[in-house]
Amino acid sequence: MTTFDLGPALLFCPADRPERFRTALERADAVILDLEDAVLPDAKAAARTNLISAAIDPDRVIVRVNAPNSEHFAADLEALERTDFRTVMVAKTEGADGLSAFDDRFSLVALCETALGIHAAAEIAAHPLVSAMMWGAEDLVASLGGTSSRTVGGAYREIARYARSRVLLESGAHGKAAIDAVHIDIDDVQGLEEEATDAAASGFRATACIHPNQVAVIRAAYLPDEATVTWARAVLLAAESERGVFRFEGRMVDEPVLRHARSVVGRVR
Repeated sequence: MTTFDLGPALLFCPADRPERFRTALERADAVILDLEDAVLPDAKAAARTNLISAAIDPDRVIVRVNAPNSEHFAADLEALERTDFRTVMVAKTEGADGLSAFDDRFSLVALCETALGIHAAAEIAAHPLVSAMMWGAEDLVASLGGTSSRTVGGAYREIARYARSRVLLESGAHGKAAIDAVHIDIDDVQGLEEEATDAAASGFRATACIHPNQVAVIRAAYLPDEATVTWARAVLLAAESERGVFRFEGRMVDEPVLRHARSVVGRVR
């Protein structure tokens, strides 16, 4: 099984804007070259040509292809075959059957962003080629006939929160990474910071974004503060001379707490 470890800030970049490819990759931990929603139908052919000619590090690139039931999917796969890009985000994944077009050369990021996709999250997460899962709020609400994923105050509606939790839970249950959805209000820095901080604390491996200015906010949210890192290293050191449950700085420490500490240290690395 391929693991997913590209860093916390994944920046979307329309594949019909090749002049942005290198800059996006310089700004973020990885770039998601988008052949789907960010590209109008009459620009998709040009976007595929740009993908084929892109001279950027394939190990730090994810290609988002159109949905498996889309008229554009076959052409996207043909373009992929002419590149070295092998990490693929599959838009509107709605079941494991939709991933059968890929072989074991590919590592898949299943984007669950419809009611069917969230419903089938468990079987999708179990697919051997899936290394990560991501969820999407706007397409999900649209698939239900809704009009907005957020309340007037900016918080996610309950259905969106359920989908977010479901994708995180099924990803973890099958040993796959989870990627949090984009924060589409670019000027809402506080909202992005709060959501990315919650994502990191909850177990998401990364957060996708749509603007370079969001990258630094996401990276900072995923990086533990100095006091937390100091505690994590200290408790792990103390555990080396302890057996079973022990007391450390007034707190009971058992294996789940040690796993939290290892996760903190791992984020620093």
